Amino acid sequence: MTPEIPHLPSYEDPALDAAFEALHGEVATRSARITTLEERETFRLDWLGRKQGRLKLIGDAWLKAAPAEARRALGLRFNQLKQAVDAALERKVPDGSASRSVASAVPKASLDLSLPGLVRRPGTPHPLLETMHAMVKVFGDLGYSVNLGPQVETDFYNFEALNFPPNHPARDTQDTLLLANQSGKAARDRLLMRTHTSPVQIRTMVANDPPLRIVIPGKVHRNDAADATHSPIFHQIEGLAVGPEITFSDLKGTLDHAMKAMFGADVRTRFFPSFFPFTEPSADVQISCIFCGGAGCRKCKHSGWIELLGCGMVDPAVFAAVTDERRRQGRDPEVYDPRRVSGFAFGMGVERIAMIRHGVADIGQFYSGDLRFLEQFG
Repeated sequence: MTPEIPHLPSYEDPALDAAFEALHGEVATRSARITTLEERETFRLDWLGRKQGRLKLIGDAWLKAAPAEARRALGLRFNQLKQAVDAALERKVPDGSASRSVASAVPKASLDLSLPGLVRRPGTPHPLLETMHAMVKVFGDLGYSVNLGPQVETDFYNFEALNFPPNHPARDTQDTLLLANQSGKAARDRLLMRTHTSPVQIRTMVANDPPLRIVIPGKVHRNDAADATHSPIFHQIEGLAVGPEITFSDLKGTLDHAMKAMFGADVRTRFFPSFFPFTEPSADVQISCIFCGGAGCRKCKHSGWIELLGCGMVDPAVFAAVTDERRRQGRDPEVYDPRRVSGFAFGMGVERIAMIRHGVADIGQFYSGDLRFLEQFG
């Protein structure tokens, strides 16, 4: 028998009365000394602990050894002792703190049943994520698969394979964030934060034979100063289609359908000549203003058109870089011979599309974390 369990000389009524009277006295004495919530919790654990509480230990020792005829009397006295412990716990402590019952850890004084319950509202996608998913779905419905790639890229996949050779002036338009301690590596293997999602196009062509149709959403990084329309971190969606006899007409039809699916059937598209190192010919795409229907307003600078994305036919130099890399990796290099296949590519900024769709004037609001702004899209 442990020291915590009083000695019970017999199971006769006088012996039971004396033993339980001593226990009631101990409960009264110890509870009278309680002055803080911490002391009350210690008192509760000492008497009502599930494994080592005194009531459990006494009940296990006395009830198990009791003869059958004494168990009823013992049980009645045991229940009275437990009620005395519960009553002691219900009393307020002298410092005025609200009492806590054994069954609840919530102070009674703070529980107002007339108040409405707390409702956990379900979350909604961030407006950038929602826009990205909407665009991916448009191309998914056209049979495009989704490909992803690393944000830390090599110079080869980010620039060289895309017809940006070293010292090419077009690199100046993408102020790149380079990783430290790369000078000891070969130029093509130096690591940087990708400036566009185009490296995934190269990786996909190196790993897969044509035909292929992919759309590539993802985060990109450039050393741009933050202002109302620029951010050093932003998101792109790019697409690539490669196969036999793919023409610029296929590109125009694909993008015209995508813009109508995204902005409405009344939206018109038009293409202007442009330059990108990895496409030839290249074009900028504009859509008729979704705010004024093309009549001209402040948001479209009274032109009736909004510039939205860039596109073009895949430059043969890109196919040549893919062919060389496939040969280096032991894959069939001839499947991307520009005399056998052609392709088109396009790319657009997710933030720009989200700003147009939701009428947001400052790109920084998407990254501010201000719930007053984000809750508008819930």
